[in-house]
Amino acid sequence: MQRESGPTEKWIALLGRKDVPADGIADYCACLGQNLSRLGIELIPARVEWATKGWRRALADLWRSSKDWRGIWVIGQYTAMGWSKRGFPAGALACAAILRMRGVRGAMVFHEPWGTAGPRLIDRVRCAFQNWTVRNLYRVTEKSVFTVPISNVRWLPVDDARSASIPLGSNIPENLTKRSALKIQNGARKNVVVFCVSDSPHGEREVADVAAATRVAASAGIKIRVVFVGRGTAEARAAIERAFAGSPVEVCIRGLCEATEVAGIFSESSAMIAVRGSLYPRRGSVLAGLACGLPIVGYDGEAAGTLIETAGIALVPFGDNQALGSALQGILTNEARWREMHEKNLRIQQQYLSWNVIAAKFASFFLGV
Repeated sequence: MQRESGPTEKWIALLGRKDVPADGIADYCACLGQNLSRLGIELIPARVEWATKGWRRALADLWRSSKDWRGIWVIGQYTAMGWSKRGFPAGALACAAILRMRGVRGAMVFHEPWGTAGPRLIDRVRCAFQNWTVRNLYRVTEKSVFTVPISNVRWLPVDDARSASIPLGSNIPENLTKRSALKIQNGARKNVVVFCVSDSPHGEREVADVAAATRVAASAGIKIRVVFVGRGTAEARAAIERAFAGSPVEVCIRGLCEATEVAGIFSESSAMIAVRGSLYPRRGSVLAGLACGLPIVGYDGEAAGTLIETAGIALVPFGDNQALGSALQGILTNEARWREMHEKNLRIQQQYLSWNVIAAKFASFFLGV
């Protein structure tokens, strides 16, 4: 499908607030744009700078910059916090209204297809507002892309031609090379990756879960090195050192690294342990692990009807450190099991999650090619 001529289509990817220190939505647009360019489509990022300029100036800037966008696809990138400080993303609707007045072809990628629930009254109000926002953004745009299976978005009309399910891709380079579990020989330490740690207080729980699970796995005589890499890992150093004090498990804290370096770390590791919450296909750690064919252990709860059900991922009940450690131990000691999980993840990455596949789905959905 690669074209030798220059771009024949121009699309705009509209982003909200820039996330720091790493912006996953910007990385997503960059990866998508790189692969769309091979199909003759130029994806140009544009950001609504409301967080630094305030909403009045940001909307005025959008009104001016969008005067030349009539008739082209402007694809908003929706997360609740991308469009609000406290999770009430009314600004996204204001932007959609401006674009509609400008006559653009409006679309939306729903990175968060529903609201985030919580125990407090304000959390319930916020969740309801986010759900209302998502539904209204869907109503005022021509096309909607959901990063979850359409069947999981229960409020959508049956056989809705305006919507498509296109999964997210990893923000690190993929490695589709088949590898052997015996690459790291018996007696050597086996690297187990932890990709990103949440802010306190959740980070402390995650680190404690990793420490407990790896102790269980190490009890079989396996020499384990846990490599913490990515966002929040450097900041969690004190919590990591406390949790692993007296443990036979070695720890390495890499912190934020370039995407290619992260891919190299993953490709040299034996497994990933993911404990930030129940695993689902939009979680960055899962996508990164799949991109490198890395067997994963994590928590069940949101895998039903998703690619995770068929991937090389061992799921256990949330918070069950003993089961988590036993699952990890089984992967690190059983070469046939490791190879089966590794090859499953490579296959899923190649068939569904490679960026060239994702870009082709976008082109087909928006242009009918």
